[in-house]
Amino acid sequence: MTGSRVVALGHYQPAKVLTNDDLAAMVDTSDEWITSRVGIKTRHVAGPDEPVDELAAHAGAKALAAAGLTPADVDLVLVATSTAINRSPNMAARVAARLGMKSPAVMDLNVVCSGFTHALATADHAVRAGSATRALVIGADKMAEIADWADRTTCVLVGDGAGAAVVEACADGEEPGIGPVLWGSVPEMGHAVRIEGTPPRFAQEGQSVYRWATTQLPPIARKVCERAGVTPEELAAVVLHQANLRIIEPVAQKIGAVNAVIARDVVDSGNTSAASIPMALSKLIERGEIESGAPVLLFGFGGNLSYAGQVIRCP
Repeated sequence: MTGSRVVALGHYQPAKVLTNDDLAAMVDTSDEWITSRVGIKTRHVAGPDEPVDELAAHAGAKALAAAGLTPADVDLVLVATSTAINRSPNMAARVAARLGMKSPAVMDLNVVCSGFTHALATADHAVRAGSATRALVIGADKMAEIADWADRTTCVLVGDGAGAAVVEACADGEEPGIGPVLWGSVPEMGHAVRIEGTPPRFAQEGQSVYRWATTQLPPIARKVCERAGVTPEELAAVVLHQANLRIIEPVAQKIGAVNAVIARDVVDSGNTSAASIPMALSKLIERGEIESGAPVLLFGFGGNLSYAGQVIRCP
């Protein structure tokens, strides 16, 4: 068995931007109300002619280009999404077709907001087991399509987008670039975040999620660091699920990553569910805010009241 590493990332967001003032013209809200409660200023919204697999394929193509690879170099495609309206072909198969891949294994994972970190761990395990040599791991969601635009407590949160990572086997003797995953859930509280109905609609119990995230998750995130053999003080960056600035900032503080860059992409992008972590990380790397090889904590949480985290080495 060999370890794996992330070699490149890419992200994509639709062109249309929805501001807080735009939302104030739609529902009873204001820029001050939204900013003070969730910290979001803008979000990108896809149109009806921009399906989830298109967002995912754009991000995947950018990640492959950044890695200097072609679609033919990939033998596993994993797409984390909870907004795939069509069941089959799945999103991974649709992405593979859009990118012109030949015969990759194609799988979707629906773990909502922690989907990307679950998918990244799955890719790492596949490489370690020898069943894949190079994987394209994508988080993509079109949350605006499932939003209740009459509910000001939830519609102000959501945005659309995709982020992607290329994962490949480490060279002989090379230290693994993806640390052990720590994952789990609270099944009896799964009702706190829901996407249900026909047509499906997003709803949540905001206070329950806030209390769970800010009290229960910091010690789990510290244990992720322990499994990776790093201390929180050694982290160069912390990329949490971009749910709400009022969750991100206290959780990051309680983790104790005092020297880390804290991703705050939620301010500009809103909550993009499975896309949020790879998008935020891709932007940090694009801006040169993390050195190559530096340890970065990725920690997803949310729907199903599930969580998954790992420490990776920045590509």
